Amino acid sequence: MSISTPGGPERRPTVVSTGKKPAAGRPASGAKAGSGKPTGSPRAGGKGPRKPVTPVKVSQGRAWGPIALFVAVGVLAAGIIGYGAWASFQGSKPWDKRANANIRKSDPDSLKYESHKSGPLTYKYSPPVGGVHNAAWQNCMGDVYDAPIASEHAVHSLEHGAVWITYRPDLPKDQVDKLAGKVRGVEKMLMSPYEGLDKPISLQAWGYQLKVDNADDSRVDEFIKDLRVNASVEGPTALCNTGITATGTTPRELQQQQQPTQ
Repeated sequence: MSISTPGGPERRPTVVSTGKKPAAGRPASGAKAGSGKPTGSPRAGGKGPRKPVTPVKVSQGRAWGPIALFVAVGVLAAGIIGYGAWASFQGSKPWDKRANANIRKSDPDSLKYESHKSGPLTYKYSPPVGGVHNAAWQNCMGDVYDAPIASEHAVHSLEHGAVWITYRPDLPKDQVDKLAGKVRGVEKMLMSPYEGLDKPISLQAWGYQLKVDNADDSRVDEFIKDLRVNASVEGPTALCNTGITATGTTPRELQQQQQPTQ
């Protein structure tokens, strides 16, 4: 139906908004029914509603530095534990199992004797490591002899638990000094030069021998630690003092001192 207004052509009625929402199912003013488009205000610039933003994952490489450090520390710790276990095992073994050149085991007959004998004697090993010997022992209270001594006396010292260090007369002085530092002032130790050695240095205990090329060889200290006193045939109380202190390869008797026969 058209509405006529006075004084002019036909005009469309003016729609006045009341501020009320349209009833359910009815489109809002200015929207086409059935359009299916949202009636809310568009974004500035005419774009539609903001789409949700998907988080972007940043790929990072592995921190190899800390991993390598952790592995290195683990390997070191395992090595320390392993060495400690090995050392503990070695230390728990009897001294005669840890020593080198075990003549007591390989050639025990060479160490047998029935009584002391006077005069020069012949030995299978050079320097000798045991067997028949003189009634008098060489003083072995950490004595460092600068000339050869009689083997017959030195062997008796070995019987008492001494370690006898011998060396070639032409051994460099610094090597001699290092050996002397291991002997001087230590009970059940003695040292002297020895002619004809097939190695620069040779260590003897009763039934054991170790030959090395250098005084810095770690086996020197191990030999001393394992066999000094321990290799004694007569026990740790056997004497090392009041023995022969003279040098020279000819054995002698202690007629003035009247030492007890050992």
